[in-house]
Formats: sequence, structure tokens, C-alpha cells
Amino acid sequence: MKRHRTADIPRLGFFDTRRGRIVLENLTAYAFLAPAGLLIALFGLFPVAFAFFVSLHRWRRFPDHYNGLANYEKALGNLAYILFFWFALAAFALAALMIRRLLRALRESDSPSESLNLLSGAVCGYAALLVVDWFFKLIPAIMLIPRQVRGQNTSLELFMAKLGESFAMPEVLTAGNLMILGLLGAIGVTALSAWFFRSARSNDLIIQSAAATALTVSGGFLLQLTLSEIRAALDAARESGEALPIWSQLVFVSAGVILIALAWRIFQRGIKAHENKRFMLMAFSGLALAVGGYLLMAELPAALAEADDDLLQGFWVTVMYAFGTVPVQLSVGLVLAYLLFQPIRFRAFFRMVYFIPYITPFVATSIVFRVMFDAGKTAPANRVLSLFGIEPQRWILERNSIGELFGLPDFLAGPALALVVIMIYSTWTYIGYDAVIFLAGLGNIPGELYEAARIDGASGWRIFRHITLPMLSPTVFFLSLVAIIGTFQAFTQIWILRTGAVGSKVNTASVYIFDELQNSNRYGYASSMAFVLFALILLMTLFQNRVMGRRVFYA
Repeated sequence: MKRHRTADIPRLGFFDTRRGRIVLENLTAYAFLAPAGLLIALFGLFPVAFAFFVSLHRWRRFPDHYNGLANYEKALGNLAYILFFWFALAAFALAALMIRRLLRALRESDSPSESLNLLSGAVCGYAALLVVDWFFKLIPAIMLIPRQVRGQNTSLELFMAKLGESFAMPEVLTAGNLMILGLLGAIGVTALSAWFFRSARSNDLIIQSAAATALTVSGGFLLQLTLSEIRAALDAARESGEALPIWSQLVFVSAGVILIALAWRIFQRGIKAHENKRFMLMAFSGLALAVGGYLLMAELPAALAEADDDLLQGFWVTVMYAFGTVPVQLSVGLVLAYLLFQPIRFRAFFRMVYFIPYITPFVATSIVFRVMFDAGKTAPANRVLSLFGIEPQRWILERNSIGELFGLPDFLAGPALALVVIMIYSTWTYIGYDAVIFLAGLGNIPGELYEAARIDGASGWRIFRHITLPMLSPTVFFLSLVAIIGTFQAFTQIWILRTGAVGSKVNTASVYIFDELQNSNRYGYASSMAFVLFALILLMTLFQNRVMGRRVFYA
């Protein structure tokens, strides 16, 4: 009988085994996802993180010294410290919820792999923060190279030498060593978890644990940053013999409110079964709301007393701009879409005509509006007013509000006439876009609903009110969300249409931030204001999702 030699038997490689195939599939999936993750990190997360980093420094063209929350205090006054204190507590609260969910999953599972996955995620999250810390210590050192080589014969060798010195700086070197240790630990723990204790939900547990760790550390950083500012203010107040700053008192009040909320939660659980205590509970909650309302009315204005008046004016202009454009463009866009959805002649032509303003460059259409609403008597807008016996207006040059022009009280003054012109232009520009989106929504409504309503004798208004509007609620929700975000980010049309005569009457928050960046070269202060605007848009979006999302009808 002939024996086979060992060399003739094919050997199986690691990737030919079952575990190897699983590892290869995961590596292939991560390789495909890596470019998208890199793009999101570079163009989505990095600008936000870098803006926050710059906002904590005095930054004029080149990075300068670290100054904590000074830029935010200049922009928002003493309210900045209170907001950062609450942001830190919010980060801790969100991390606590995630940790609680992870611990519940750990208790429900008897496998030792779950605990190792949580440890792996925590190490990965901390390692990611170490990478961020090293990167933001290195960036200022590199950005100072042009100042260091100024007046010298610049060359590639000189630049590379300075670049090497930047990497060898003590704080950069220390952060780099910690980063390497963190990455090695993350790779080791993750590899151990993936090799021996792989489970179906390992990836989810690792990601959630990493996010909880990052939130906890970030909350600790924000809390330490705020408390250090409080400590400095308290020391300065003691040395000068002055009273404590109002914002430090508000922080203490905020902490007291949290303790009261926790006590209320415990108290509510303790007497949950006793219905006869409901009146006492309602009285207690009403008292707590009254105290909170008093704090908001009495203490918040004092905290805002030292804020940047121009920035507050920019936010007020932005709010007026949003209220003056979003409802009008959505209403008119819906009406146009409803009319263009009917079987009329030249329907495609009218749809194209109404969409043209949105695709036309802002520069060209803005110049046309400047001519139409010029201050001269021969301007087309003034000629139209003359037909009704109304005196010519200065339009784009008018800084007085509509209420002042008509002698109304201050609380009914409203926006400046120049801002009204910009509102008209923005509404005219975006009506066509809203109409096209509404047309797409109308096309998705089943025709059987209209036929059944007509058979039942419903009028046109009832059909529109009880069929069209509910079925269009997802479209209305989307357009309102996009429109509000767009108004708070509006820049191009306002920058082109504004004039020096109106001053800050038409400057929204984004325009004021750009002015600070371009004219004053205060990069740190502009970054802090941009971060405040970003946080405001984020909070508004979350609030709008919370309020309007529940009223959306998905068929």
C-alpha cells in the first residue's frame, strides 16, 4: 500500500479556518468603511473640535497663550460659565445612562467576554482622547513655524528642522508617549477580546463603552475648566473684598437644583403608592417651578449684563430673520405646490420658472434686488409706492425699523427696513425649492384617499385639511428643520445686500462672527462665537425633533 508523503497534504492557512474567515470578513468590512470614517473625521468632527480648541486660546493669526473661557465670557458674559457647568453635567448624565445600560447588559449575560469587551471599549475611548490631546498640542507648535523662520532664508531643510523641533517639544513628547501607550493598550485588549471572547454584540458593546468613557472624560474636562474659573474669581473677590460674582452664585444654585431634583425623584418613588399625597406632590413641584422661574427672571439678566452687545444683537437679528422668512416661504411654497400639482396647462414650464431663483447664483440675484430696492426715487420699488401715494423709502439703506417708520411702540418695532428687504429676497429665493419638495410629497399621497373623500362628500378644504396636510407632515417637518438651520447659518445674501449705513441692524450672528475673523483677526474669539452658534443650532434641532417629530404622521 502506497503511503502519501506529508509534503503532499495541503496545509490550511489561518484565513481558511472558520475563525480566520470571520476575522477576514471583519477586516474587509472595516477596510471599506475606513475611507468614509476618515472623511467624516476630517471634515465633520475635526473642524468642530479644532474650533473649540482655538476658542480656548488667544489666537490672532498665530496661536497665543491659553486663556480658558475668557472668549466665551466676552461673548456671553457671565452666562458662559453657567452654560459650561451645565454642559459638563449633561455629559456626565449621558455617560451615566450609557454606563447603566452597559451594566444591565453585563448582568443579563453570564459570558466573561462581555466584561472584557467593556474594558476594551473603555481603553479604546481613552486612547482616542490621548490621540486628540497629542494632536492639539502639536498643531500650535507647527503653526508657530512661520513666525520662527520670519526674516531667515527659508528652505525645506529649515522647515523640516523646525518641524522636528515641534515634535520634540517637552509637552508634545510627553503627550505622544502617552498616546503610544494608550494605542498599544487599546490594540492589545481589543485583539485579546476579538481572539478569545468574540460574541455577536461585541462591536456594539465596545463602541458604547468607548463613547461612555469619552463622555465621562470630556465632562470632567469641562467641569474642571469651569471650576478653575470659579476658583480664580472667588480668590480675586476675596482679595479685593468684593461680593461673589453673580455667575458663581448661579452655579451653586444650579447644583442645588440638581440635588433638589434627585431628592424629588427619591421622594416620588417613596410615596408612589399613596394616591392621597398627590396634592402635596403638585404643591411641591409648583413651588420648585416658581423658584426656577424666579431664578430665570431675576438672575439670568444679571448674568447677561456683561455679554457682547453686538453678538446679542446678531442673535436677535437672526431670530427676526428666521421668523420673517421660514413661515412665509413654507406657506407660499405649499400653496404654489398645491396649485402646480393640479392638471393645468404648461405645468412643467411653471415648475421650472419657480425653481430658477434657487439655482441662480446669489451674487447675480442680489445685485438685481439692490437695484430694485435702491434709495433713489426712480427705483422700481419706490415707483410702485408712488402709485399708492406713499413717499419713497430708503429701503436697503434704512436702519430704522418698520415700527419706528409708522410710529409704533418699541416692543412692536420689528426688524429694520433693510432687513425686511433681505427677508423678501431670501423668501423669493427659497420658495421654488420648497415648492419642488412639496410637489414630491404630494406625489406620494395615494389617489384613493382623495377619491374616497370625494365620494363621502368632503369639500376641497376638508380634503386639504384632513388628508393633504397630515400626509405632508414629514415633508413639512423636513423643510422647516432645514429652513431654520439655514436661516441661522445665512451669510451670503446678507453679506452682499447689507450696506455700511445700516450697521448692525442686519448683521446676523454668522455675519458678525465673520467680521470679527476678517477685520479684527481675533481667531480665538471668533471660534468661541462660532461654537456658541453651533451649540445653539444643535439645541434648536434637538428641540424641534422632540416637539415636531411627535406630530409627524408616517403613513
